[in-house]
Amino acid sequence: MPKNSVFINGFESVCCAGESCEELFEAICTHQSGIKTFSEFISDKQIALGKIEKPFSIEALLGLTCKKVLEQSNLENFENTLLVVGSSVGGMQTTESIFLRDHHYKNINPKLHAIDTIAHILSQKFSLKDDISFSTACTSSANALGYAYEMIAKGVYENVLVVGFDTLSLTTIRGFDALGVLSSRPCQPFDVNRDGMNVAEGIAVLLLQHQPQKESIELMGVGYSSDAHHMAHPSPDGAGALCAMQKALKCANVESCDVGYINAHGTGTTANDASEANAIEALFGSSVNVSSTKSITGHTLGAAGALEAIICVMALQKQMIPPNTHLVEPENKTLNFVKVAKAHTFRYALSNSLAFGGNNTSLLFGLPQ
Repeated sequence: MPKNSVFINGFESVCCAGESCEELFEAICTHQSGIKTFSEFISDKQIALGKIEKPFSIEALLGLTCKKVLEQSNLENFENTLLVVGSSVGGMQTTESIFLRDHHYKNINPKLHAIDTIAHILSQKFSLKDDISFSTACTSSANALGYAYEMIAKGVYENVLVVGFDTLSLTTIRGFDALGVLSSRPCQPFDVNRDGMNVAEGIAVLLLQHQPQKESIELMGVGYSSDAHHMAHPSPDGAGALCAMQKALKCANVESCDVGYINAHGTGTTANDASEANAIEALFGSSVNVSSTKSITGHTLGAAGALEAIICVMALQKQMIPPNTHLVEPENKTLNFVKVAKAHTFRYALSNSLAFGGNNTSLLFGLPQ
């Protein structure tokens, strides 16, 4: 079957660092972190989180963000558009709020709890042809983008709307606290003094199509791997991340020396950053610009893959390398960590998403030929 090209023709985001993708990219390049300290989530403890300050529900914000992307598209209707959602917690926060208010389950709607809650909400707002939801922890929306890539490349669909979404769930926050990986300050990915991550909420929406438009960026390759080293820790040598990156490059028929920027998963945890740095060094050495943008956005969990895909797309469009914020002393002395935003001519950008259970996904983006 002939392989179609896959283009990103529209996108928008909302997170703690900006109400739009333009605000987000500006915040990243000027080191304006959206992370703040909160004391109400865990008793007698302050933690730093990425919370969207919103006057109305995040579900309403989700609908508005999708509407903006769809209305700016070249589509007259969305009846031939597949919806692919990536989320780590689905409607868990809604369930939590009802249970904590009522102290029983009778008013909980199961349709607003499951992972496909987001698809259920959006299907009521837009006449999309069909939907599918992915929940693979922190690779959820990266895998949603990978699935969208395959659907368009194989000619199954011409239009796919990808949504990455996660909200601050008490269950999630306390789960990461139990693992001992939450920081009380904005995280410092790859720094020797890093002490943990910042859980965050976010919305990222991308429209993928088989025909390019003005300023389109191509999704050129996808790579998956599962190292299964440990349920919550990656293989120290970075074998899983290395394999995913190699597969993404092979899928796109691109050499490692041609990649100009890597948006690293870079959570700020000891285990993740060391492992990922080893993987990047093994494949790229010091030849590629590297940054993690989670010190600005926090870790938006299931939404992170889609949010950081948007960051890569904008970096390519603007020919600007996003910097690492709060990186003072890199643990890895080989990698080319960018500390200040810089103009740079490059054609390819790679985005890594690494999740529990050794679930790894790499996405390669490029300027269309």
